[in-house]
Amino acid sequence: MPAKRSSQPPERPRTGSAADRDNPGVIAPPPLLFAAPLAVGLVLQSVVLDGGMGLPGLFRWPIGSLAILAGLAIIGLAVERFARAGTNPEPWKPATTVVADGIYRLSRNPMYLGMALAYAGIAVLADSALTLALLLPALLIVDFGVIRREEAYLERKFGARYRNFTAQTRRWL
Repeated sequence: MPAKRSSQPPERPRTGSAADRDNPGVIAPPPLLFAAPLAVGLVLQSVVLDGGMGLPGLFRWPIGSLAILAGLAIIGLAVERFARAGTNPEPWKPATTVVADGIYRLSRNPMYLGMALAYAGIAVLADSALTLALLLPALLIVDFGVIRREEAYLERKFGARYRNFTAQTRRWL
């Protein structure tokens, strides 16, 4: 008796390059890239280092709280724009369109900007200079491991439409 043939097409071998998949191939989820140095900084500040930035609570609480609230608001506005456009905010899933309206008129990366603001606010509230200093490496990792990969992917996928967006809107602010 002959073997039954499958009606499914054979699976294409994966090479693992970003060009072979419909996502930018970011190195890790961006919230994790912010959360890891935040946690390391807070733990080291409390366990190893003695003292903080020395900001009085009178300044720490309003500045830190405002930064956190602003960051969360920006993230919320960005996620809402993605939902309206019907595309995925997660960079490991396929993009279905270029979102260029709302908060995206001001920044190409408002979610990462919001995460950075919230991170800074937490560091200020915790009075942790070390944690605040670790924001810079976090931003560099996000820039090279996420944003540049997303930009290359979106340009490949959407071409001139994405290039026009980048010509009109700054990466951060």
